[in-house]
Amino acid sequence: MSSPPFPLDNQLLAALPDTERTRWVAQLEPVDLPLGTVLHEPGSKMHHVYFPTSAIVSLQYMLENGASAAIALVGFEGLVGVSLFMGGDTTPSRAVVQSCGAGFRLRAHLMLQEFNRAGPALHLLLRYTQALITQMSQTAVCNRHHSLEQQLCRWLLLSFDRLRSNELAMTQELIASMLGVRREGVTDAAGHLQASGLIRYHRGHITLLDRPGLERRACECYAVVKTEYARLLPPTPAT
Repeated sequence: MSSPPFPLDNQLLAALPDTERTRWVAQLEPVDLPLGTVLHEPGSKMHHVYFPTSAIVSLQYMLENGASAAIALVGFEGLVGVSLFMGGDTTPSRAVVQSCGAGFRLRAHLMLQEFNRAGPALHLLLRYTQALITQMSQTAVCNRHHSLEQQLCRWLLLSFDRLRSNELAMTQELIASMLGVRREGVTDAAGHLQASGLIRYHRGHITLLDRPGLERRACECYAVVKTEYARLLPPTPAT
């Protein structure tokens, strides 16, 4: 980690009223989030919730045969661990760091205390949860009805929305795992996007060259998710 994380770099923490934010910040622990770090496993009791500031976390559903697919992405706009304060304590999904970075974590019992205060933080967390559910629902629809190239466009755009650069370190094998498809399909789809001048892919690094063009190639699922996040959540913090 090149520099310590800053709480206001997380959209939810930045949106808290001053009194609540001061209390929360005093209880936060900064964490480094290397690529591949598992924050929680399916069915396991959660001990922390995580607020990424520069990392991206993938929420994945795991099948009995070991296959998996991403159902949502979480970056600096949100938190990992909504099932904790929604009363579930555990979740069938796995949370794994997809793009390395940093963030903060808060102990589970402290998060429950804050949520149960029933103040401004409760309403903010519920709005975020609604936005996250929208992303999960739209992912399911997209995976069923749209082409692999459209799915890849959606996934890339959601990933870049959660980064503060146009560079994403990601192998085709990992992308295929996230989308729950064969690597060959990702190779073909990424090749089409590169040939169209929308991205550049080289040795596990993806550079976004033409965002408007990539948005035009994506299906409506990306726009639905983006609109709902903008409607429910406060503006993105300044970089």
